[in-house]
This record gives sequence, C-alpha cells and structure tokens, in this order.
Amino acid sequence: MKNFMMIFRNDKDGPKPSPEQMQEMVKQWEDWQTKLESTGNFTDSILASNALGMEGRTINAAGTMSDGPYAEVKEHVGGYTVVQARDLAHATELAKDCPNLKIGGTVEIRDIMVFDF
Repeated sequence: MKNFMMIFRNDKDGPKPSPEQMQEMVKQWEDWQTKLESTGNFTDSILASNALGMEGRTINAAGTMSDGPYAEVKEHVGGYTVVQARDLAHATELAKDCPNLKIGGTVEIRDIMVFDF
C-alpha cells in the first residue's frame, strides 16, 4: 500500500450553503470517512484529514507576499485527506464517492513521496 493525498478544491466565489445544507454536507463527509476507515484505506495519522481555513499567505521565491492562500485564483483548497491505496487507479476509485464532487468541487490525487535517508 502507498499513501496518496486527496486535495479538495472549490470555487471560492461559489454559493454558500444554508445551515441545514452544511449539516447534511458534514454528515456526507463523516459517512465517506467512515467508509474509508472500514475498508482500511484511511491512514491512522493525526494529520490524515483536515479542513483548511481561509486565512493564509503565499510567498514566492523573490520574497513577495500576498494575503490569502492563492489569492489570484478562483478556487481554494478547502482541505485534504491522506488515504492508503494500492496505486493511483485505486486511489482514484476511492475518491469517486467524495462529497466535494457533489457540490461541484474537485479532488486532486497525489502520491506522497517517501525519502529514505
């Protein structure tokens, strides 16, 4: 098994959910995570899944800073999950049920490199 990070992106100017819609979305995320845990694909690391706030800063190689994470783009990274999968195809299959896709967001799947020092 190999670790893959799923990065959840959404349109930062998209519609804002009502409190009731937000409760339903939280339930969908909990159900999806429970499914990943029950199949042994959710990592047990404390940092395996987190939502990200809107506060942040981007700094480039020249030292120029801009407020907000990726302020120049129309989407934001809302969170991530680390899963264990056989390969990229398996990780992609696990992502197909992600609640973020149900609200028009995307899931970027990246393998996590391991360095042996």
